[in-house]
Amino acid sequence: MFELLGIPPQALFGQLLLGLINGSFYAILSLGLAVIFGLLNIINFAHGAQYMLGAFVAWMLLNYLGIGYWWALLLVPIAVGAFGIVLERLMISRLYHLDHLYGLLLTFGLALIIQGLLRNQYGISGLPYSIPPQLAGGQNLGFMFLPNYRGWVVVASLFVCIATWFVIEKTRLGAYLRAATENPTLVGAFGINVPRMITLTYGFGVALAAFAGVLAAPVYSVNPNMGADLIIVVFAVVVIGGMGSILGSIVTGFGLGLVEGLTKVFYPEASSVVIFVIMAIVLLVKPAGLFGRTA
Repeated sequence: MFELLGIPPQALFGQLLLGLINGSFYAILSLGLAVIFGLLNIINFAHGAQYMLGAFVAWMLLNYLGIGYWWALLLVPIAVGAFGIVLERLMISRLYHLDHLYGLLLTFGLALIIQGLLRNQYGISGLPYSIPPQLAGGQNLGFMFLPNYRGWVVVASLFVCIATWFVIEKTRLGAYLRAATENPTLVGAFGINVPRMITLTYGFGVALAAFAGVLAAPVYSVNPNMGADLIIVVFAVVVIGGMGSILGSIVTGFGLGLVEGLTKVFYPEASSVVIFVIMAIVLLVKPAGLFGRTA
């Protein structure tokens, strides 16, 4: 069928794989944004810089301390999440009762500072990060060649997204988090430390971005602009899925990655704008997003 359209099957499935990989990063980054906005009501424009910081910290651990990829997957989200907790306590927590614009401006400024510091130190050329030996090579599926590491990225992202959704939507801890955002006084009356819960939630959202950064380091070159190039698309994904919707971020992230991959096959000129065209259509039909709740 695709050969009749002049499209080799290998090219089609190759672009679908690329779209699925991009969708994995869209999903996990938009999930972090949705967690922070849905539970804290803060538009975290520093999310792209925190994603980039995750990749850089993984690179530093490998090149300065000899700590490899698998330990970086564990240590980097903890370290960058702790950095996010410090930012939340010192700066962001002061803006919860103000208009969204103040949080947006603050986090945008933080993103510029983080990017500027790393750009001055390492420049703008990409820094290589090697694929771990356990995930080198690939599998010949007949209709396409599947690199092992790219398959791992999709599986790991899907696992983290589903686990996060389950914790927030199906556990007692998630119920406490949702209740704390709607009525913190009542939740505090039950002996729950609401400010600490909010702080840890922001740290967790930042840790998700850092985890995505570690996953991205072997796929893309590690450079200070990698987050800035991605964050606008991720915000569009969040808007399409519905601001604050956990399920919407996951489904829309993977789905739009595949749509972008198909667009590169059938109409490459539109691949860079197709997500924004979809966003405009969704906002016209359903302003709250596909999975969003109307006020």
